[in-house]
Amino acid sequence: MSNVFASKHPLVAHKLSILRATSTEPQKFRELVKELAALLTYEATADLVLKPRKVNTPLGTAQAYEVEDEIGLVPILRAGLGMVEGVWELLPSAEVWHIGLYRDEKTLKPVQYYNKLPVLPRVSMCLILDPMLATGGSATATVDLLKQWGVKNIRFVGLIGAPEGIQALQSAHPDVPIHLAAIDERLNEVGYIVPGLGDAGDRQFGTG
Repeated sequence: MSNVFASKHPLVAHKLSILRATSTEPQKFRELVKELAALLTYEATADLVLKPRKVNTPLGTAQAYEVEDEIGLVPILRAGLGMVEGVWELLPSAEVWHIGLYRDEKTLKPVQYYNKLPVLPRVSMCLILDPMLATGGSATATVDLLKQWGVKNIRFVGLIGAPEGIQALQSAHPDVPIHLAAIDERLNEVGYIVPGLGDAGDRQFGTG
């Protein structure tokens, strides 16, 4: 699958194994989501545009660089919130914009209930944050909104993806790279990823 990147980093595999386990309590689950988000963002931003600058060191002047892209983080509520802190540790100046979508349990289609995007974008790149890429409906709807908003450089960063969700997002937006910790087997009859890790929102917030 072109434009789909499943991490091969040993730390990602190790932390994801703990995250999946039913014995992992909400506090540890949140810590792991944060850590995995940082590791995946490191990989997803490997081609950021840099601009040169000079800095003074204790022994002279060094040729240095700084990131030119203005980056926006778009966590899909509510499960995506747990990924923000991990990304912020790498990109502390990134703006955060919230989009609220829930999945209708009968149709499995996304329903938007919250959108606080400003009138015009102030960023050149957006990272969509959502732990689970299941049916792909929420991710596709979020990309639709961001493109209508005027952002052209969009990337999806998630923990686990199902082949069905990946195909749906790719079919609708083949220009959007998808960065994941793992690609799982399939969706079950109610739209959950198998084997997955359950409901990422419930497990983070202790509401399951």
